[in-house]
Amino acid sequence: VRDAMARIGAEQEVENLSGLSTSPEKDIFVVRDNGTTCLMAEFAARLMVPYDVSATNYVDLITEEAEIPLARGAEVRGKCGTTESELQISWLDKVYTLKLYFVKEGHNTTKRQEAVWKMNKIQFVYDSSERTYFKDAVNPGKHTANSHHLSALLTPAGKSYECQAQQTISLITSDHQRTVILLLSEVRIQPFDISADFIFSEEHKCPVDEREQLEETLPLILGLILGLMIVITICIYHIHHKLTANQVQLPRDRSQYKHMG
Repeated sequence: VRDAMARIGAEQEVENLSGLSTSPEKDIFVVRDNGTTCLMAEFAARLMVPYDVSATNYVDLITEEAEIPLARGAEVRGKCGTTESELQISWLDKVYTLKLYFVKEGHNTTKRQEAVWKMNKIQFVYDSSERTYFKDAVNPGKHTANSHHLSALLTPAGKSYECQAQQTISLITSDHQRTVILLLSEVRIQPFDISADFIFSEEHKCPVDEREQLEETLPLILGLILGLMIVITICIYHIHHKLTANQVQLPRDRSQYKHMG
């Protein structure tokens, strides 16, 4: 544990720049070390949390679901390291806390592409006695939900991860074994190797975004190919027509042959 903390290092300066976001649901967080950016994260996040309420007969229990958005003006903490980084976001007086952990792995080779980073752990701490999102919860209290064997946002080292599409990550509560769903969208994250202050490195797009981009550009490509084929066909027709027009037209009636010459 001591070695791990040494790799992460002391807590660094953190800024919540969500006010600069063009999207009302997207937050922006920056961790800085010695005056330079070492972690940047932009994303929209919502958590779907199941909880029990009493049925109308006050005997049975019914499962409801709280939808908890990541609030603007959240309190942020973060740590940067060579191989491990983390981002901790708390809101509503620390009733809710979302922790994201990142790790960089790779082989000691000269090829940088063989090293990768990923999000390897997520933890969400919440209190179901809070009344904004939990309505009349039975046995309210603090709960913790964790990811299990997580390997998300896999990205080549030196690049940022980008994914506009919504992603779903499941977290399991430690007490009742309930499943909390984390919904991430409009994601742009880079926890390591940021070369320019406040600027992401080259993006590594998620497979869903790449597929959607292909689906958007494919009709355009097919349209261009079809248009090119039409132009070529018209050109060939005109060339053929011009060549045949210059040839001597022989009469179809053989009796007219004797008048030729």
